[in-house]
Amino acid sequence: MLRGAIAAAVTPLSDGGASLDEEAFAPLVAFLAAGGVDGILTCGTTGEGILLSVDERKRATELFLTARPEELQVAVHAGAQTTSDTVRHALEVGADAVAVIAPPYFPLGEQELFSHFRAAAEACAPLPFYIYEFARRSGYAIPIVVIQRLRDAVRNLAGLKVSDAPFEKVEPYLIEGLDVFIGFEPLVLAGMEHGAAGAVSGLAAAFPETIAALVHERSTDAHHRVELLRDRLGTLPFHAALKVVLGARGVPVREDVRAPLRGLTYPERSAVLEAARNVGALSP
Repeated sequence: MLRGAIAAAVTPLSDGGASLDEEAFAPLVAFLAAGGVDGILTCGTTGEGILLSVDERKRATELFLTARPEELQVAVHAGAQTTSDTVRHALEVGADAVAVIAPPYFPLGEQELFSHFRAAAEACAPLPFYIYEFARRSGYAIPIVVIQRLRDAVRNLAGLKVSDAPFEKVEPYLIEGLDVFIGFEPLVLAGMEHGAAGAVSGLAAAFPETIAALVHERSTDAHHRVELLRDRLGTLPFHAALKVVLGARGVPVREDVRAPLRGLTYPERSAVLEAARNVGALSP
């Protein structure tokens, strides 16, 4: 079972985003572990997973698993546009858990979603299976009844990652008996006060110490830092911004992202680095 503060890791890329930058995975994992997080989610929203082929995603996960220290958990995001690709990626060896988002583009109904998630959960069993609820990315919310049906149908449903906002959209998913991880960092403290198990955080990809303090210490200072970061980075290309910060912090991750995502303009890059300095991640 996942626990605590999980970093939704970026995927190191090269060749303008066309290839995995395999040499950068180990230094990235070492940086995240040193930052105090409890685990990593590979190939999620922050990891550009939807833009990678299944083979690339499986290779990226393999590189994360090879580099991890024993105490660091690794969860795999296997969500894809089709059920067959989702199942193929869910068949991972060595991961600690699997998470799956609802397929984007088509607004699927209760039966389609139930069948999709059930196939993914059965493919990765007995690994813990987590539903990834993020209506802004999938285009629709997962009905609660789907989760209730899955609890009865599969034994390995362990919980959810919920990245919705505001909190009123999160609260229905705080279901007793399921571990819920909050994805939108300004809601982590509120979520944990209402029983959430922790956070799966994109900001933790470049600011792991802040998210570790937010979850482990329930730090109000860390809460203010994540509010500032989400405010400053909210209108900028998020993936490129995180990679810029990682590079500035000495992690050999290139700024490359997978098209159609784009890199930062010079003013955007300056704004990102200024925000990182404002939260103490970089020297003034």
